[in-house]
Amino acid sequence: MPELPEVEVLVRHLRPLVCGRTIRGVLVRRARVLTPTSTGQLKRALRGATFLGLSRRGKYLVFELRCPGRRTPLNLIGHLGMTGRMYLLPRRATLPKHAAVVLDLGREFFVYEDARYFGRFTLDTRALARLGPEPLGEDFSAAIFGAALARSRQAIKVKLLDQSCVAGVGNIYASEALFRARIAPQLAARKLNPDQVRALRRTIRAVLVEAIRWGSTIPLHYGTQRSGDGLFYFGRAAGAADYFAERLRVYDRNGLPCSRCQTAIRRIVQAARSTFFCPECQPRKKAQAKMRAESV
Repeated sequence: MPELPEVEVLVRHLRPLVCGRTIRGVLVRRARVLTPTSTGQLKRALRGATFLGLSRRGKYLVFELRCPGRRTPLNLIGHLGMTGRMYLLPRRATLPKHAAVVLDLGREFFVYEDARYFGRFTLDTRALARLGPEPLGEDFSAAIFGAALARSRQAIKVKLLDQSCVAGVGNIYASEALFRARIAPQLAARKLNPDQVRALRRTIRAVLVEAIRWGSTIPLHYGTQRSGDGLFYFGRAAGAADYFAERLRVYDRNGLPCSRCQTAIRRIVQAARSTFFCPECQPRKKAQAKMRAESV
């Protein structure tokens, strides 16, 4: 599933392409992605609307629109789910099979495509209010982060996936940040000591910044079998030397040697998601023993 860096890369790509463009028509082919917005509501709201801005909140894309007859801007939010894509398509091109929503921008279509339809493209913005602090923002302080962890009995890796704790972090970057902070993913969130909280906050920010700089963990994909059609998914930033996936230290490296100590990386399942870690660099028992000694 796309995480904060992938969505940020997509937002930066789409922003100059859509801002200032006016929506001439709306085609809805999969109404379930609009829930709870109805097809009629979306069409009435978006026809004649102009894109004013595009930003990111957690894993959500937030489109700001100026609508005819409306005094204040309207927000439309998009979520890629597991397989979502958003891009501009030349008007003469054939719409893809899984195009869920298509906005007519004149010479081009804005396409929201989703093969599994787990994403969202809706006027309902309530999900944004439930999100925790942005990990790259000023509100993500060690104190606020520590307070959120102190209330949780969940394993720290599982807690990091809770979007009300910190917005935008998902499976890949949670594993990567824990490895860099030398924290066992099975350790209960509330048992992290202040030094570990500060270290984890730093590594979360570092791994996200690095992933954004390199583009993302997912290669560039195209909407047809022909390469070079110019359709942007989420992936390598222009000019990046390689994909960030090649720089991941533990994720999806089960059985491969740790970059620090050469111990084989292990994979376990937590909350139905794969977790990758180094048992030597992130020892659960040693960490607990150390904390008990420090508390005496």
